Amino acid sequence: MTFKFAPLDFPAAFKPRSTASFVSIASLVCALGMFPAGSAFAQSQPQTATPQGQVFEEEIVPQRYANNPNVDAFINDMVARYDFDSSALHELFNRVSYSTTAVKLVTPSPSPSIKNWRVYQSRFIEPVRINAGVKFWRANQAALQRASDQYGVPPEVIVGIIGVETIYGKYMGNFRALDALTTLTFDYPNTPNRAERQATFRKNLEDLLVWTRDSQIDPTTVLGSYTGAIGIPQFLPSSIVQYAVDYDGNGRIDLRASPADAIGSVANYLNKHGWETGRPVVWRIAGDVGSQGIAQAAADGQPEPHWSLAQLLKAGMLMNEPALNLASEAGTPVTVVDLPTPARPTEYTLGTKNFYVLTRYNRSFFYALAVYQLGEAVKARIAAGDSGAAPSSAAAVQ
Repeated sequence: MTFKFAPLDFPAAFKPRSTASFVSIASLVCALGMFPAGSAFAQSQPQTATPQGQVFEEEIVPQRYANNPNVDAFINDMVARYDFDSSALHELFNRVSYSTTAVKLVTPSPSPSIKNWRVYQSRFIEPVRINAGVKFWRANQAALQRASDQYGVPPEVIVGIIGVETIYGKYMGNFRALDALTTLTFDYPNTPNRAERQATFRKNLEDLLVWTRDSQIDPTTVLGSYTGAIGIPQFLPSSIVQYAVDYDGNGRIDLRASPADAIGSVANYLNKHGWETGRPVVWRIAGDVGSQGIAQAAADGQPEPHWSLAQLLKAGMLMNEPALNLASEAGTPVTVVDLPTPARPTEYTLGTKNFYVLTRYNRSFFYALAVYQLGEAVKARIAAGDSGAAPSSAAAVQ
């Protein structure tokens, strides 16, 4: 299937850059770039957040990939499989730069950071993001409602994802996606999962080239995060090809400039990954010592629901959900979500199938719960009739 993507309208679409150009990085949750849209790089455990609006000095090495045998082999494969023009691809890759910064940012810290749910939560469930979410909801109410009706995903969930990813398009990243994806395809740092990540970056590099060609977009003009994630919802190219939709009806898909396209694409992504309409995302566990002990024993880090609610109740777990019909939900599969914070007892909640679907966007319990809580906080403000201009707190978070 061929998608038509909007040409990205940036000033000075392509100019040779110096080896030290300043790049404003998207305010993303994970130190590894918020790996969006269910990519293979979404982390199975939460990472620390990049401070919003932080500016890095991007270090690059121009023409690193000219006359590179690995790149030459890749070009030959693209010619054979997708009918590219060999000379045009060689000319393109002669202009690609190695991003030292991208490599540094995906390289794990030698001293892994300690997981801290309360700190992580405070970065996303806070007044700036909540106020921006209210404004975004008000400005895009029709598209949000239409997406909810069509795909079954409630507005607050869509709003939560876009808010966590880019603060509603405020921080989308200014790395050239072609540079980032080429660098991470051919020069990924030496980590235990290097081969797997290189393979997935290679697939995204392929998809970047195919959809920009089919859409008549100059690939050197496509900007994104340091992992090649693009636009308001931070979709990698492979996710754009599979899940992005033209939701403003103008005949093209533009995830960087069209909030409607971003809304429809996020809803379509969640729908295709199994979102269950009208079902909950989490259930609260009672705070007594027995229930918390059972939760601790059952928390195995697996995001896919694999305990039945009945199993946990039979073991003695109590729920803090007065409206929950325990009998009718006894067979519902859940996972126990652990939320550690240093110097505090670990918090636990139950995640349902919809919680699992959120982890397909980013494989982190912290991320999925932050998305849910941000969406709920914005929804509460909307219900109260707020416009997004007044200060807010996270008191509405459940």
